[in-house]
Amino acid sequence: METIYSYDLNQLESVSHDILRAFDSKVVVFIGEMGSGKTTLVKALLKQMGGQDTGNSPSFSLVNEYETDEGTVYHFDLYRINDVSEIWDMGFEDYLSAENWLFIEWPELILDQIPSDFNKIEIQNVSEMSRSLKLTINNTVLT
Repeated sequence: METIYSYDLNQLESVSHDILRAFDSKVVVFIGEMGSGKTTLVKALLKQMGGQDTGNSPSFSLVNEYETDEGTVYHFDLYRINDVSEIWDMGFEDYLSAENWLFIEWPELILDQIPSDFNKIEIQNVSEMSRSLKLTINNTVLT
């Protein structure tokens, strides 16, 4: 079953609250075009998790670390990764085995390298202030 959840950006706080409560894995991948709101949603999730840092895109550092009430969150931006070996060279297996939260933007190169029980968020622009979000958990769409 597939349901599309549409929202205005002013509803982001309630949307992030709802999807955070739906997660059944600490590995979350974010898929969407440039500017679709992946990092904005990560920031909202960090706030819902009690993080003091609002979050930034780790485009140049590849990974940012945040402490929240719900544990450590590692936020990856793999946009600049050209080969899967680059992510392993930075010690990605250590992040996977540490059982912390992993928020991964641009995960396409590594989808077959991470545990299969990850949560997947697909975001699309509807308009400048509206988005469409599909949350998939264990192959069940929960939007």
